[in-house]
Amino acid sequence: MTEIEIIKKAFKDHLKWNAARIGFLANFLITLLKVRSVNLVEIATAFSRKAKKESNYKRLQRFFRFFPIDFSTISKLIVQLLPIKDKLWILTMDRTNWKFGKLDINPLVLGIAYKGVAFPILWIPLPKRGNSNTAERIDLLDRFIRIFGVAKIKCLTADREFIGQEWFRYLLSKLILFRIRIHENFLVMNARGIPVPAKRLFRGLKPGGWQVLKGKRMVLGHELFIVGLRLSNGEYLILVTNNDPELAIKDYSQRWEIETLFGCLKSRGFRFESTHMTNPERISKLLALLAIAFCWCHITGEWLHSHKPIKIKKHGRKAISIFRYGLDQLREILLNISYRMRDFKKMVLLLLKQSASPLMRPT
Repeated sequence: MTEIEIIKKAFKDHLKWNAARIGFLANFLITLLKVRSVNLVEIATAFSRKAKKESNYKRLQRFFRFFPIDFSTISKLIVQLLPIKDKLWILTMDRTNWKFGKLDINPLVLGIAYKGVAFPILWIPLPKRGNSNTAERIDLLDRFIRIFGVAKIKCLTADREFIGQEWFRYLLSKLILFRIRIHENFLVMNARGIPVPAKRLFRGLKPGGWQVLKGKRMVLGHELFIVGLRLSNGEYLILVTNNDPELAIKDYSQRWEIETLFGCLKSRGFRFESTHMTNPERISKLLALLAIAFCWCHITGEWLHSHKPIKIKKHGRKAISIFRYGLDQLREILLNISYRMRDFKKMVLLLLKQSASPLMRPT
Protein backbone atom coordinates (compact mmCIF):
# COMPACT_ATOMS: atom_id res chain seq x y z
CA MET A 1 0.00 0.00 0.00
CA THR A 2 1.49 3.36 -1.05
CA GLU A 3 1.39 6.52 1.05
CA ILE A 4 -1.31 7.95 -1.24
CA GLU A 5 -3.47 4.84 -0.84
CA ILE A 6 -3.07 5.02 2.94
CA ILE A 7 -4.41 8.60 3.05
CA LYS A 8 -7.21 7.74 0.64
CA LYS A 9 -8.32 4.88 2.87
CA ALA A 10 -8.10 7.03 5.97
CA PHE A 11 -10.17 9.91 4.54
CA LYS A 12 -12.84 8.01 2.63
CA ASP A 13 -15.24 8.05 5.60
CA HIS A 14 -14.55 11.72 6.39
CA LEU A 15 -14.97 13.25 2.93
CA LYS A 16 -17.81 12.26 0.62
CA TRP A 17 -15.67 12.76 -2.47
CA ASN A 18 -15.09 10.22 -5.21
CA ALA A 19 -11.92 8.14 -5.13
CA ALA A 20 -10.14 10.28 -7.74
CA ARG A 21 -10.67 13.50 -5.76
CA ILE A 22 -9.57 11.93 -2.48
CA GLY A 23 -6.53 10.62 -4.35
CA PHE A 24 -5.82 14.17 -5.51
CA LEU A 25 -6.09 15.44 -1.94
CA ALA A 26 -3.71 12.74 -0.71
CA ASN A 27 -1.20 13.52 -3.44
CA PHE A 28 -1.45 17.26 -2.82
CA LEU A 29 -0.95 16.93 0.96
CA ILE A 30 2.07 14.66 0.53
CA THR A 31 3.66 16.93 -2.06
CA LEU A 32 2.92 20.10 -0.07
CA LEU A 33 4.67 18.65 2.97
CA LYS A 34 7.67 17.68 0.86
CA VAL A 35 8.19 20.96 -1.02
CA ARG A 36 6.82 23.38 1.63
CA SER A 37 5.31 25.66 -0.99
CA VAL A 38 1.86 26.24 -2.50
CA ASN A 39 3.40 27.37 -5.78
CA LEU A 40 1.79 25.06 -8.34
CA VAL A 41 4.95 24.82 -10.45
CA GLU A 42 6.85 23.44 -7.47
CA ILE A 43 3.94 21.18 -6.52
CA ALA A 44 3.73 19.83 -10.08
CA THR A 45 7.42 18.93 -10.08
CA ALA A 46 6.96 16.43 -7.23
CA PHE A 47 3.25 15.67 -7.61
CA SER A 48 3.41 12.27 -9.30
CA ARG A 49 6.14 9.93 -10.36
CA LYS A 50 3.94 8.55 -13.15
CA ALA A 51 3.29 11.77 -15.07
CA LYS A 52 5.31 14.61 -16.51
CA LYS A 53 5.46 17.96 -14.75
CA GLU A 54 3.33 19.58 -17.45
CA SER A 55 0.57 17.00 -17.01
CA ASN A 56 0.67 17.42 -13.25
CA TYR A 57 0.40 21.18 -13.60
CA LYS A 58 -2.68 20.89 -15.83
CA ARG A 59 -4.28 18.49 -13.36
CA LEU A 60 -3.67 20.94 -10.52
CA GLN A 61 -5.18 23.77 -12.56
CA ARG A 62 -8.27 21.69 -13.40
CA PHE A 63 -8.87 20.95 -9.72
CA PHE A 64 -8.73 24.58 -8.65
CA ARG A 65 -10.78 25.75 -11.62
CA PHE A 66 -13.55 23.17 -11.76
CA PHE A 67 -13.85 20.95 -8.68
CA PRO A 68 -16.47 22.34 -6.26
CA ILE A 69 -15.70 22.12 -2.54
CA ASP A 70 -18.31 22.19 0.20
CA PHE A 71 -16.41 24.31 2.70
CA SER A 72 -18.76 23.35 5.53
CA THR A 73 -17.50 19.79 5.09
CA ILE A 74 -13.92 21.01 5.51
CA SER A 75 -14.93 22.97 8.62
CA LYS A 76 -16.54 19.90 10.15
CA LEU A 77 -13.50 17.80 9.29
CA ILE A 78 -11.15 20.23 11.05
CA VAL A 79 -13.32 20.10 14.18
CA GLN A 80 -13.29 16.29 14.04
CA LEU A 81 -9.49 16.30 13.86
CA LEU A 82 -9.13 18.37 17.03
CA PRO A 83 -10.03 17.32 20.60
CA ILE A 84 -12.46 20.21 20.98
CA LYS A 85 -15.88 18.81 20.09
CA ASP A 86 -17.09 18.80 23.71
CA LYS A 87 -15.77 22.29 24.52
CA LEU A 88 -16.85 25.87 23.95
CA TRP A 89 -14.67 27.71 21.46
CA ILE A 90 -12.89 31.04 21.57
CA LEU A 91 -13.15 32.39 18.03
CA THR A 92 -10.67 34.84 16.58
CA MET A 93 -11.20 36.86 13.41
CA ASP A 94 -8.56 38.63 11.35
CA ARG A 95 -7.14 39.19 7.87
CA THR A 96 -3.86 38.26 6.26
CA ASN A 97 -2.87 40.04 3.09
CA TRP A 98 -0.14 40.38 0.48
CA LYS A 99 0.23 41.60 -3.09
CA PHE A 100 0.72 39.60 -6.29
CA GLY A 101 1.87 42.17 -8.78
CA LYS A 102 -0.67 44.97 -8.45
CA LEU A 103 -3.39 42.71 -7.08
CA ASP A 104 -4.23 42.40 -3.38
CA ILE A 105 -4.77 38.96 -1.87
CA ASN A 106 -6.77 39.57 1.29
CA PRO A 107 -8.48 36.60 3.04
CA LEU A 108 -10.70 37.24 6.06
CA VAL A 109 -10.33 34.21 8.34
CA LEU A 110 -12.29 32.90 11.33
CA GLY A 111 -10.29 30.55 13.55
CA ILE A 112 -10.71 28.50 16.71
CA ALA A 113 -8.05 29.25 19.33
CA TYR A 114 -6.36 26.09 20.54
CA LYS A 115 -3.07 25.63 22.42
CA GLY A 116 -1.24 28.68 21.20
CA VAL A 117 -2.52 28.79 17.63
CA ALA A 118 -5.81 29.32 15.80
CA PHE A 119 -7.14 26.63 13.50
CA PRO A 120 -8.78 28.05 10.35
CA ILE A 121 -12.44 27.12 10.29
CA LEU A 122 -14.02 29.48 7.71
CA TRP A 123 -12.72 32.22 5.43
CA ILE A 124 -13.70 34.75 2.77
CA PRO A 125 -11.15 36.07 0.24
CA LEU A 126 -12.00 39.77 0.09
CA PRO A 127 -12.11 41.16 -3.48
CA LYS A 128 -10.32 44.35 -2.44
CA ARG A 129 -7.53 45.77 -0.32
CA GLY A 130 -7.93 47.01 3.23
CA ASN A 131 -10.40 46.29 6.00
CA SER A 132 -13.41 44.01 5.88
CA ASN A 133 -16.86 45.57 6.11
CA THR A 134 -19.74 44.67 8.39
CA ALA A 135 -21.58 42.60 5.76
CA GLU A 136 -18.50 40.43 5.16
CA ARG A 137 -17.99 39.81 8.88
CA ILE A 138 -21.67 38.98 9.38
CA ASP A 139 -21.59 36.60 6.42
CA LEU A 140 -18.63 34.74 7.93
CA LEU A 141 -20.25 34.39 11.37
CA ASP A 142 -23.63 33.46 9.89
CA ARG A 143 -21.94 30.61 8.02
CA PHE A 144 -20.35 29.45 11.27
CA ILE A 145 -23.69 29.58 13.10
CA ARG A 146 -25.43 27.56 10.35
CA ILE A 147 -22.81 24.81 10.69
CA PHE A 148 -22.10 24.74 14.44
CA GLY A 149 -24.65 26.98 16.17
CA VAL A 150 -24.21 29.96 18.50
CA ALA A 151 -24.04 27.71 21.56
CA LYS A 152 -20.53 26.53 20.60
CA ILE A 153 -19.11 30.06 20.90
CA LYS A 154 -17.50 30.93 24.23
CA CYS A 155 -16.54 34.35 22.88
CA LEU A 156 -15.31 36.17 19.78
CA THR A 157 -12.03 38.09 19.87
CA ALA A 158 -10.94 40.65 17.29
CA ASP A 159 -8.59 43.58 16.88
CA ARG A 160 -9.23 47.30 16.35
CA GLU A 161 -10.33 46.87 12.74
CA PHE A 162 -13.46 45.03 13.84
CA ILE A 163 -15.60 47.74 15.39
CA GLY A 164 -18.80 49.38 14.20
CA GLN A 165 -22.30 50.21 15.35
CA GLU A 166 -24.05 47.72 13.07
CA TRP A 167 -21.44 45.05 13.79
CA PHE A 168 -21.93 45.42 17.54
CA ARG A 169 -25.70 45.35 17.05
CA TYR A 170 -25.41 42.04 15.18
CA LEU A 171 -23.23 40.44 17.87
CA LEU A 172 -25.58 41.60 20.62
CA SER A 173 -28.64 40.34 18.73
CA LYS A 174 -27.04 36.89 18.40
CA LEU A 175 -26.09 36.88 22.11
CA ILE A 176 -22.43 36.40 21.16
CA LEU A 177 -19.98 37.33 23.89
CA PHE A 178 -17.21 39.46 22.35
CA ARG A 179 -13.84 40.89 23.38
CA ILE A 180 -12.88 43.53 20.82
CA ARG A 181 -10.04 46.02 21.05
CA ILE A 182 -10.59 49.70 20.34
CA HIS A 183 -8.05 52.43 19.61
CA GLU A 184 -6.74 54.17 22.71
CA ASN A 185 -7.91 57.52 21.28
CA PHE A 186 -11.40 56.20 20.53
CA LEU A 187 -13.99 58.51 22.11
CA VAL A 188 -16.07 57.00 24.90
CA MET A 189 -18.18 58.53 27.66
CA ASN A 190 -16.60 59.28 30.99
CA ALA A 191 -18.54 59.06 34.28
CA ARG A 192 -20.10 62.49 33.60
CA GLY A 193 -21.28 61.52 30.13
CA ILE A 194 -18.62 63.56 28.32
CA PRO A 195 -16.83 61.91 25.34
CA VAL A 196 -13.09 61.58 25.97
CA PRO A 197 -10.25 59.48 24.48
CA ALA A 198 -10.47 56.02 26.03
CA LYS A 199 -6.88 56.07 27.31
CA ARG A 200 -7.66 59.05 29.56
CA LEU A 201 -9.95 56.80 31.62
CA PHE A 202 -6.98 54.55 32.44
CA ARG A 203 -4.16 57.06 32.83
CA GLY A 204 -3.65 56.11 36.48
CA LEU A 205 -2.60 52.56 35.59
CA LYS A 206 1.00 51.47 35.94
CA PRO A 207 2.55 49.12 33.35
CA GLY A 208 0.98 45.68 33.81
CA GLY A 209 -2.02 47.11 35.66
CA TRP A 210 -5.58 46.72 34.42
CA GLN A 211 -9.01 48.03 35.31
CA VAL A 212 -12.68 47.50 34.50
CA LEU A 213 -14.57 50.79 34.39
CA LYS A 214 -17.54 50.88 36.71
CA GLY A 215 -20.79 50.18 34.92
CA LYS A 216 -21.46 50.12 31.20
CA ARG A 217 -20.56 53.07 28.95
CA MET A 218 -22.08 54.13 25.67
CA VAL A 219 -19.93 52.93 22.74
CA LEU A 220 -21.21 53.48 19.20
CA GLY A 221 -24.78 53.59 20.47
CA HIS A 222 -24.50 50.46 22.64
CA GLU A 223 -23.96 50.07 26.37
CA LEU A 224 -20.78 48.04 26.85
CA PHE A 225 -18.18 47.36 29.50
CA ILE A 226 -14.74 48.89 28.95
CA VAL A 227 -11.56 47.22 30.17
CA GLY A 228 -8.07 48.74 30.05
CA LEU A 229 -4.57 47.31 30.42
CA ARG A 230 -1.36 49.35 30.54
CA LEU A 231 1.26 47.55 28.48
CA SER A 232 4.94 47.38 29.42
CA ASN A 233 5.80 49.88 26.64
CA GLY A 234 3.37 52.43 28.08
CA GLU A 235 0.67 51.90 25.46
CA TYR A 236 -2.88 50.85 26.33
CA LEU A 237 -4.83 47.76 25.38
CA ILE A 238 -8.48 48.77 25.68
CA LEU A 239 -11.33 46.32 25.13
CA VAL A 240 -15.09 46.57 24.84
CA THR A 241 -17.24 43.63 25.85
CA ASN A 242 -20.87 42.85 26.57
CA ASN A 243 -20.44 40.61 29.60
CA ASP A 244 -17.98 39.17 32.16
CA PRO A 245 -15.49 42.07 31.79
CA GLU A 246 -13.16 40.61 34.45
CA LEU A 247 -12.31 37.78 32.03
CA ALA A 248 -11.98 39.93 28.92
CA ILE A 249 -8.19 40.41 28.92
CA LYS A 250 -7.53 36.71 29.49
CA ASP A 251 -9.87 35.74 26.66
CA TYR A 252 -8.55 38.43 24.34
CA SER A 253 -4.97 37.21 24.83
CA GLN A 254 -5.87 34.25 22.61
CA ARG A 255 -6.62 36.57 19.70
CA TRP A 256 -2.90 36.59 18.91
CA GLU A 257 -3.10 32.91 18.05
CA ILE A 258 -4.49 33.73 14.62
CA GLU A 259 -1.31 35.73 13.91
CA THR A 260 0.65 32.56 14.70
CA LEU A 261 -1.55 30.68 12.22
CA PHE A 262 -0.81 33.19 9.46
CA GLY A 263 2.92 32.86 10.08
CA CYS A 264 2.65 29.07 9.78
CA LEU A 265 0.66 29.27 6.55
CA LYS A 266 3.10 31.79 5.09
CA SER A 267 6.86 32.17 5.55
CA ARG A 268 7.32 29.76 8.47
CA GLY A 269 5.46 26.93 6.77
CA PHE A 270 3.79 26.60 3.40
CA ARG A 271 4.66 29.98 1.86
CA PHE A 272 1.02 30.80 1.12
CA GLU A 273 2.09 34.17 -0.26
CA SER A 274 4.04 32.42 -3.07
CA THR A 275 0.84 31.33 -4.80
CA HIS A 276 0.12 32.96 -8.15
CA MET A 277 -3.62 32.46 -7.69
CA THR A 278 -5.74 35.58 -7.57
CA ASN A 279 -9.26 34.21 -8.18
CA PRO A 280 -11.16 34.30 -4.82
CA GLU A 281 -12.78 30.88 -5.32
CA ARG A 282 -9.42 29.23 -6.05
CA ILE A 283 -7.82 30.96 -3.07
CA SER A 284 -10.63 29.50 -0.92
CA LYS A 285 -9.95 26.00 -2.24
CA LEU A 286 -6.24 26.36 -1.58
CA LEU A 287 -6.96 27.51 1.97
CA ALA A 288 -9.12 24.41 2.50
CA LEU A 289 -6.21 22.14 1.59
CA LEU A 290 -3.80 24.19 3.70
CA ALA A 291 -6.15 23.96 6.68
CA ILE A 292 -6.04 20.15 6.57
CA ALA A 293 -2.25 20.12 6.17
CA PHE A 294 -1.86 22.61 9.03
CA CYS A 295 -3.98 20.44 11.34
CA TRP A 296 -1.89 17.38 10.52
CA CYS A 297 1.37 19.18 11.24
CA HIS A 298 0.18 20.66 14.53
CA ILE A 299 -1.33 17.41 15.80
CA THR A 300 1.89 15.59 14.89
CA GLY A 301 3.92 18.27 16.67
CA GLU A 302 1.77 17.98 19.79
CA TRP A 303 2.28 14.22 19.91
CA LEU A 304 6.04 14.58 19.41
CA HIS A 305 6.26 17.26 22.09
CA SER A 306 4.48 14.97 24.57
CA HIS A 307 7.08 12.25 23.95
CA LYS A 308 10.18 14.37 23.36
CA PRO A 309 9.60 17.92 24.63
CA ILE A 310 10.93 20.83 22.58
CA LYS A 311 13.92 22.52 24.18
CA ILE A 312 13.31 25.85 25.88
CA LYS A 313 15.84 28.58 25.04
CA LYS A 314 17.32 31.05 27.51
CA HIS A 315 14.72 33.69 26.62
CA GLY A 316 12.02 31.25 27.79
CA ARG A 317 10.50 30.43 24.40
CA LYS A 318 10.46 27.10 22.58
CA ALA A 319 13.35 26.47 20.17
CA ILE A 320 10.80 25.53 17.52
CA SER A 321 7.02 25.84 17.24
CA ILE A 322 4.70 22.87 17.71
CA PHE A 323 3.60 23.27 14.09
CA ARG A 324 7.13 23.31 12.72
CA TYR A 325 8.08 20.34 14.90
CA GLY A 326 5.30 18.34 13.26
CA LEU A 327 5.99 19.66 9.76
CA ASP A 328 9.67 18.71 9.94
CA GLN A 329 8.79 15.23 11.22
CA LEU A 330 6.24 14.55 8.47
CA ARG A 331 8.59 15.94 5.83
CA GLU A 332 11.47 13.76 7.02
CA ILE A 333 9.27 10.66 6.93
CA LEU A 334 7.93 11.40 3.45
CA LEU A 335 11.35 12.15 1.99
CA ASN A 336 12.51 8.76 3.28
CA ILE A 337 9.27 6.87 2.79
CA SER A 338 10.92 3.67 1.48
CA TYR A 339 12.03 2.76 5.00
CA ARG A 340 9.69 4.97 7.10
CA MET A 341 6.33 3.59 5.94
CA ARG A 342 5.35 2.31 9.37
CA ASP A 343 6.07 5.74 10.88
CA PHE A 344 3.94 7.31 8.15
CA LYS A 345 1.00 5.05 8.99
CA LYS A 346 1.28 6.05 12.62
CA MET A 347 1.16 9.73 11.70
CA VAL A 348 -1.97 9.20 9.57
CA LEU A 349 -3.66 7.34 12.42
CA LEU A 350 -2.62 10.08 14.81
CA LEU A 351 -4.35 12.65 12.61
CA LEU A 352 -7.60 10.69 12.58
CA LYS A 353 -7.27 9.47 16.19
CA GLN A 354 -7.86 5.79 15.46
CA SER A 355 -6.38 3.40 18.01
CA ALA A 356 -6.44 0.38 15.75
CA SER A 357 -6.72 -0.01 12.01
CA PRO A 358 -5.66 -2.28 9.15
CA LEU A 359 -3.34 0.57 8.17
CA MET A 360 -1.09 -0.42 11.04
CA ARG A 361 -0.33 -3.87 9.67
CA PRO A 362 3.31 -4.23 8.63
CA THR A 363 4.04 -3.65 4.98
